[in-house]
Amino acid sequence: MKKRIQKLIALTVIAAMSGFLLTGCGTSSDTDSQTSGSSSGITIFNSKMEIQDQMLEMAKRYEKETGVKVEVYYSSDTVSAHLATKYASNNPYTISMVDAKDVYSLAKEHAVDLSDQKWVRDTDYEISIDGKVYGFPVCVEARGLIYNADAIEKITKEKFNPSDYSTLTEFKGLLAKLRKGGMKHPTGIMKEDWSLAAHYLAQVYEERKNPDAFVRGLSSGSIDLSKDKKFNALMDTFDVLMANNYSKDSAISAEREVSEQKLAEEEIAFMFGGNWDWSVLSAYDYSKNMGIMPVPQNIDDGMNKELVGGGSKFFFIDSSKYTSDKQRKEAKDFLNWLVYNNEGQKFIVDDCALVPAYKNIRLQVKDPLGRSVKKYADAGKLIPNYNYLPDDHYAILGAAFQKYLAGMDTRKGFAKAVTTYWKTKTLTKHEDE
Repeated sequence: MKKRIQKLIALTVIAAMSGFLLTGCGTSSDTDSQTSGSSSGITIFNSKMEIQDQMLEMAKRYEKETGVKVEVYYSSDTVSAHLATKYASNNPYTISMVDAKDVYSLAKEHAVDLSDQKWVRDTDYEISIDGKVYGFPVCVEARGLIYNADAIEKITKEKFNPSDYSTLTEFKGLLAKLRKGGMKHPTGIMKEDWSLAAHYLAQVYEERKNPDAFVRGLSSGSIDLSKDKKFNALMDTFDVLMANNYSKDSAISAEREVSEQKLAEEEIAFMFGGNWDWSVLSAYDYSKNMGIMPVPQNIDDGMNKELVGGGSKFFFIDSSKYTSDKQRKEAKDFLNWLVYNNEGQKFIVDDCALVPAYKNIRLQVKDPLGRSVKKYADAGKLIPNYNYLPDDHYAILGAAFQKYLAGMDTRKGFAKAVTTYWKTKTLTKHEDE
């Protein structure tokens, strides 16, 4: 394993997910105690915990380079709840990093129209509402099966080509080879509710020609999820991952850090996740020959050859009277610095190890998971994220999915839990429909 400090970084990542509150640039530990937006300089809310340290360092460099003071804040609360508190206290951030669904819910009331900005022409991932651009895409992220090709090739003695295993039948054949070659348990499963419900289950909605119509069918009760081909195809694959899981006898107690260490150090070969997992994987004595592949499925719809992903995390600029015109200009300058300044580009790609969302940024993505995602993105093989999941989706259905993972529920029971959840939701139309 690498130096102990690297493992501590991974532990910090996990701990932060459990509730740390990180603040920046010498401010109080209570984000609500910061000065109002009318003061000089700009404030940035960062909701991407794994790049908080990089954001703090960037703020120092940016102030030294431009003379504009930047204060960066992070909260472990849900984005919507945290920002609601800030707006209620008339103390908004100048720039807020949020998820796509938050842009749709907050932008009309709280965000500046950015349609005239140069960067809009250089990305395919901006968020527009009623013809106005409000969301600045921070990066591109995608999910699928993370693989360790070195671990696979050591056993099979063959070059691993992910495209050879797009069907579940082919994938099961590979797992059998790995088991026969001595890898007793070739897979790992993260038990976290956000991984299960916000990522894996979400693909049941996303891998459709019309995700909105499908969700509305669940809500109205017109769709029998237990008989749905896509749901069953993805659950068939999940069952295979469960059967080959290194912690299948105690799946619900497996720690994310342990699963990622086993994948990084070639003890297992596959784990469902996304390119954000590199922040944990890289803390170990990892194999360099890793990547992300689509989830194998025995269903002939072509979506087993694409990743699910797109723009991930979006900045918007506050439009309220509590932010001055000068601050809004400084905020726009900052966003353009990220896209067009060499140091800004390096911050995104090199410092934060993110996949850029802008065509003009030519820097090579350094981590192997990010390179996989960029390859699929450049080829136009990303299935768009469904950006309208309710805030309680991953908590409620994550718990239901965990019951299934623990062997405490059947597939039919899980399908009923999903359908019951959606029947309680009042759906509203949105611009993408």
